[in-house]
Amino acid sequence: MLSSLLPTGVVALAAAGVAAATVAAPAPAPPPAPPPAAAGTPSWGWPVDPPRVLRGFEDVGRYEAGHRGVDLAADPGRAVVAVAAGTVSFAGPVAGRGVVVVLHPDGTRTTYEPLEAAVRPGEQVRAGEVLGALAAAPRHCAVPCLHLGLRAGETYLDPLARLRAAAPVLLPLGRS
Repeated sequence: MLSSLLPTGVVALAAAGVAAATVAAPAPAPPPAPPPAAAGTPSWGWPVDPPRVLRGFEDVGRYEAGHRGVDLAADPGRAVVAVAAGTVSFAGPVAGRGVVVVLHPDGTRTTYEPLEAAVRPGEQVRAGEVLGALAAAPRHCAVPCLHLGLRAGETYLDPLARLRAAAPVLLPLGRS
């Protein structure tokens, strides 16, 4: 009965007179690799051109107030493109704002708002493909802007760390 609960190798060793305590347990599998840091990778590009950062990412606790994305200056009606290839997982209103969410092959998700969507859930998009146009309102910046978010599971990430340096990025004074 006990032998049915033990790995086959342990049962064979016990039958041969080797003490089970001398049998080393198999090494645990290494943890899965985190999503690759795509900074500098050509597959990630800016959602609007030219990029001008109005407000950067603020790394805060999960339940604390903060800015979990970046705001990029853009005029209403400007085309907004996917930063990387993926599948549109959501396109519709959230709290009165148009939102598009793209799920990428590495498991990360990018969010774009406020957007007048030109895509539908389930559509495959390539990097640089138009997702929609920047909506005129409502907005949360003093000037028209695109809010770009990035998540891996439930963890918010800084989208700027994944974007290639295609152009200089200007940050507000006092931010790095």
